[in-house]
Amino acid sequence: MNRAARPPLPGRKADEIRISEMIRIDHAGEYGAVAIYEGQLAVFGKIPSKVRIANQLRHMAEDEQAHLDAFDDLIRTRRVRPTALMPLWNVAGRALGVATALMGEKAAHACTEAVETVIEGHYTDQIAELEISGETELASAFTIFRDEEVAHKILAVDEGAKEAFGYPFLSKLIEAGCRTAIGITAKI
Repeated sequence: MNRAARPPLPGRKADEIRISEMIRIDHAGEYGAVAIYEGQLAVFGKIPSKVRIANQLRHMAEDEQAHLDAFDDLIRTRRVRPTALMPLWNVAGRALGVATALMGEKAAHACTEAVETVIEGHYTDQIAELEISGETELASAFTIFRDEEVAHKILAVDEGAKEAFGYPFLSKLIEAGCRTAIGITAKI
């Protein structure tokens, strides 16, 4: 689905408000992503026959943690209010991770594919908006994050995400949840 970037709001103060919103949303999203992988690793991490997927999940979790660390810095240096919903996103992320892992490896990969599909579009829109606003340094950082998220999505598809039981329903449900979380986090 092609989405046009939201046009920048007029005036520097409006740009700052929008950038703060982006940082708040992305900070929460990376926090949720770390929680998803932690939930999946709680299931797969101690099973000797699941070492391959556990290693894949650990690698993706490390990328997400690096993104979260960068957003922690942005929250602090740009003085952005984090979302008040962090505890909810922690519980929801872990629950999604555990649930999809219990459904099997392909479902765990389907979760990654669905989340990263939404996040790829989300970051792409933000990058365009940041470039229009002249925030090229932030746009460059977001581009790196987006490209790493795309790599996660490609790995998930290569590992059979679309072969998961109930994939169309599972994928759409997770995508809808991500979009809902983004919308709520923008303001709370």
